[in-house]
Amino acid sequence: MATPLPPSVLAEAMDLAIGLGERARQIAPPNPWVGAVIVDSTGALVGQGSTLAPGEAHAEVVALRDAGDAAKGATLIVTLEPCSHHGRTPPCVDAIVAAGVERVVVGVEDPDPNVHGTGIEALRKAGIEVIVGVEHDAVEESLRAYLHHRTTGRPYVVVKLAATLDGRTAAPDGSSKWITAEPARQDVAALRARCDAILVGAGTVRRDDPALTARTTPAPDRQPQRFVLGSIPDGAKVLPAESLEGDLERILADLGQRGIIELLVEGGATTAHAFISQGLVNRAVIYFAPAFMGGDDGFGLLAGPGAPSIDGILRGRFVSVVQIGDDLRVEVEL
Repeated sequence: MATPLPPSVLAEAMDLAIGLGERARQIAPPNPWVGAVIVDSTGALVGQGSTLAPGEAHAEVVALRDAGDAAKGATLIVTLEPCSHHGRTPPCVDAIVAAGVERVVVGVEDPDPNVHGTGIEALRKAGIEVIVGVEHDAVEESLRAYLHHRTTGRPYVVVKLAATLDGRTAAPDGSSKWITAEPARQDVAALRARCDAILVGAGTVRRDDPALTARTTPAPDRQPQRFVLGSIPDGAKVLPAESLEGDLERILADLGQRGIIELLVEGGATTAHAFISQGLVNRAVIYFAPAFMGGDDGFGLLAGPGAPSIDGILRGRFVSVVQIGDDLRVEVEL
């Protein structure tokens, strides 16, 4: 059995693995963005890696290649349970066993039916010590969208809105550019780049004619897919995009089957209300500008029937409140 390592060493290594996995977030889907670290018996780093593009090596294999012969007798720390099945690539479990690794530390089990528990079982049958749950909450937060997709078959839905402090997303004439300042808009671009697809309502396309592209992506072909609820006007900047019609639950199920893990809903108040009121939103990201529109004739955050009483309001939990330039980004998990 491998020499025990202090819990602090394992936690530090897992934190490093989480960071490595986050770097792969834009290139790995529909695979999970996984990070892996290899340390020797003293806790010294000897290898590291993150998941590459689909069809290329997973994080464990990248880390093993980086470690070389130093992987023998070492400890592999990985954010997600290693795969044990043949997909686009051979099983990571086979590579781990062949490398002579003596211990594997896993952040969270993989809920994917192709993997769920079998990777851990195969490693233990090969005589490798397996520890599960190190830095579990932090790993789960990093992989939350993937875990949701594999558990439900639907994308993890993030609704993004921008508003004044009195909750107005647009003026009475429909104008909304720009409520927030440039740093917040850059942050939105990073949010877009992280997601696999963006969805807006046709009203937003007619009113604002947005391109809905990410400013920075790992490669030109890694722009998020774009969808519009309703018909798309000829010549719209969002083209080529796909028009969607029908029930939102059916739409999400279809997008999930296409491998879309995280969906950013950027529609206006009507589209946002439709998703939230049906309980289809996992997280809301709201950018608040230090401004007041005043009056009662502007556009609110949500447009549609509200809760009839305080007992019926939808409650979530604050994930983070961050100042970005002069604006605030508030994340709420629903």
